[in-house]
Amino acid sequence: MNSRLNTEPNIAQPDEFYQALVDLHSGLSEEQSQIVNARLILLLANHIGDRTVLLEALSKARDPDASVGYNEENEPP
Repeated sequence: MNSRLNTEPNIAQPDEFYQALVDLHSGLSEEQSQIVNARLILLLANHIGDRTVLLEALSKARDPDASVGYNEENEPP
């Protein structure tokens, strides 16, 4: 198991995934959208499972200058 957070682009068809993420929130209230985000985070965290990777992700998520898996070439719209 790799105990490092991968921040390099790694999502197949990133535009389609980004659209699915946007669509996930369609028609939801702000509160419902926050609940969906929390559930998605917990589902993905459980899938990752590695505490070291998860703590690194928490740290990077709070850092506005940290790389988050996209760059100028594949930045979400």
